[in-house]
Amino acid sequence: MIDKDAEFLKRLLVTFKVEADEHLKGMCSGLLELEQGALPERQTELVEFIFREAHSLKGAARAVNQVEIEALCQALESIFASLKKLELPASPGLFDLLQEALDLLARILPDSGAERPHDDKTLQRRLISRLEEAGKRKIAITEDSLPPFQGEGRGGDGVDGVDDVISASSHNELHPHPNLPLEGEGTKSSKSALIPIPSAMPDTVRVSTARLTSVLLQSEEMLSAKLASSQHVLDLRATATAFDSWSKEWARVKPLVQKFKSSKTQGENDEATHKKRSLTRLLDFLDWNSDFMKSLETRFTAEVKSAERDSRALGGMTNNLLEDMKKVLMFPFSSLLEILPKIVRDLSRENGKKIELTISGDDIEIDRRILEEMKDPLVHLVRNCIDHGIENPAERRAKGKPQLGTIRIAVLPRDDKVELTIADDGGGIALDGIRSALLKSGMLSAERVAELSDQELMTHVFQSGITTSPIITEISGRGLGLAIVREKVEKLGGSVSVESTTCSGTSFRIVLPLTVATFRGILVRLGERLFVLPAMYVARVLRIKQEEIKTVENRETISLDGEPVSLARLAAVLELPVSGRETMASDLLPVVLLAASDTRIAFQVDEVLGELEVLLKGLGRQLSRVRNVAGATVLGNGHVAPILNVTDLLKSAVKNAAYSSQRSAVTDTGEPANRLRSVLVVEDSITTRTLLKNILESSGYAVVTAVDGMDGFSRLKNGSFDIVVSDVDMPRMNGFELTSKIRSDREYGDLPVVLVTALASREDRERGIDAGANAYIVKSSFDQSNLLEVMKKLI
Repeated sequence: MIDKDAEFLKRLLVTFKVEADEHLKGMCSGLLELEQGALPERQTELVEFIFREAHSLKGAARAVNQVEIEALCQALESIFASLKKLELPASPGLFDLLQEALDLLARILPDSGAERPHDDKTLQRRLISRLEEAGKRKIAITEDSLPPFQGEGRGGDGVDGVDDVISASSHNELHPHPNLPLEGEGTKSSKSALIPIPSAMPDTVRVSTARLTSVLLQSEEMLSAKLASSQHVLDLRATATAFDSWSKEWARVKPLVQKFKSSKTQGENDEATHKKRSLTRLLDFLDWNSDFMKSLETRFTAEVKSAERDSRALGGMTNNLLEDMKKVLMFPFSSLLEILPKIVRDLSRENGKKIELTISGDDIEIDRRILEEMKDPLVHLVRNCIDHGIENPAERRAKGKPQLGTIRIAVLPRDDKVELTIADDGGGIALDGIRSALLKSGMLSAERVAELSDQELMTHVFQSGITTSPIITEISGRGLGLAIVREKVEKLGGSVSVESTTCSGTSFRIVLPLTVATFRGILVRLGERLFVLPAMYVARVLRIKQEEIKTVENRETISLDGEPVSLARLAAVLELPVSGRETMASDLLPVVLLAASDTRIAFQVDEVLGELEVLLKGLGRQLSRVRNVAGATVLGNGHVAPILNVTDLLKSAVKNAAYSSQRSAVTDTGEPANRLRSVLVVEDSITTRTLLKNILESSGYAVVTAVDGMDGFSRLKNGSFDIVVSDVDMPRMNGFELTSKIRSDREYGDLPVVLVTALASREDRERGIDAGANAYIVKSSFDQSNLLEVMKKLI
């Protein structure tokens, strides 16, 4: 703990020196302009400016316990305070004294924090004493009688007494030991000896984070050039391989050529001689061509080696630049966590609780962009600990707990990630409260809620609208916070989980990447398309035999480490055409095991091409939110590959498996394939309702209509339907609400729902998707063939 505090103070002292140097430069330039005789209105501005600089420097010195600098600044501040009030006349002697004080500051600031010689301390005490004495020689003057700031000679224009006090110091006062002159002193005056020689360049500079971020983004763009260079080298190597193939073929043919050249024919006639001469010319050309190709191969090999050197150099420079720039924008967690003690203090008092906050590992550094995004989620989790977690003193005393509750925040490094834990020793999360909230929200049926295990129940605390708080307060109880926490964490490429024990407390565990934008990815192929899976979510890459795939409850699974794991076809989850290549029983199928938020699913792909460094690119404002896709990246060959959103992918796989299971169960009942499909049409407009009914009945569907969402759900409960087609803007219960209600009922959770509406905005589309609709068709571009095609695909 002591070492950490010492390191923090050391960094703080470096920051102080940078700030102090800026204040000192401002004071020096202002004093020089003041001494050179500025205009009266400018004089007032300069005095105010120097006064504020001295005051700021004094405060900064106090913050780092630099008492001597603080005392000198206090004396300077007093002088300029008197000048502001027109209580002290300005004179050349006063300016000399002030310049001596600034020279002394410039001399001692670089050594802040180090032990100073006794002589320097004595000199400073005498200089402060002279400043205080000069400040006491105030006279009653008016603005009209204020002497000019620029005098003719020393003491000539000053008010009697001020210059006398300033010039009363003897040479020995400036040099406590006259026989030991200051460095650089000779025939120069003592004042000149005090002026330090500044370093040519400062050790640190201030640069806005916006500029640094811009440089980092440009550095990250160099990754594309690095990848392109690597791809260029691969292409050249492929061409070099073609030369090798040519050399092997020529080695096989060359003996035949030599044999033809050396062969002799008896009794040759003129025609035969002509043919042989032509053949000889051809064979000579082949020899020349062989030499030429060898020469070309040698030159090409040299070019390949040169390209490899350039690629290695570019790659090394890009990596070093990226790494250095990332370090520049890496901030310690303390810069985020420093706001929490005050929040805990205030909220605990408001709630009548006694809470202690402990923080560890806050010196671990992470990308500043991640810290900025994590501020609100972290504050919300701490507020949850206070409002929901830790009991009031009376309750804790009754449970045999100490009255002082504890919130613990720990930051731990995890390879290329960071683990952030927020834990409390409160009452834990009430599982019965989660069950009640799920039933109240209507998301799940009572039977389904009763079947959920404790672990499955705990995962529902991150769903929007779920809260165990009996009342809504200004800091919690709305059921939105934890859903937002998970959304923000997953957007950063992280994961969040929760563990809770009754009467012992709750712990939230957040795993975050060290940086954003660039990361490692696994490149996979589906047919002719390429996709990237973030490596942080890839638990394993393996190959399995067809016979290893088993069916459990109508779902494909494989066994890994003795445990069953669901298997999904990535192409099917992404709704892409499945490869038409026939799979032999002996074929090994490439599989990628993805894991996030306590969910593991294996995805079958056509080919795993390898691992690569990826630069994440957004899809633009028009595609700010695309299901299953997080962004895109440019590969070394210039092709664009989508980067898949693993958390979305896992959810889609679960839904796809559930729907496939339901379809299989229906097929297994032995119902005839030509059974008439039943459609529930929910539409408040009689015209549109009639139109849809006619279109669907003409296409061979059995149609039942409802006038609004409430009527539709009632008919759904009393009938049997294969699909629901609904409007959105309806009285009593709109289409979004109807869809959510259908999804919350276990019996109809997988029933396809198509929304046909005039609401065409992106927000409305997203709302429909979030509610659980399988398709969203806008009436302005309505085409009956489009509706029929969608329905055919869904059922």
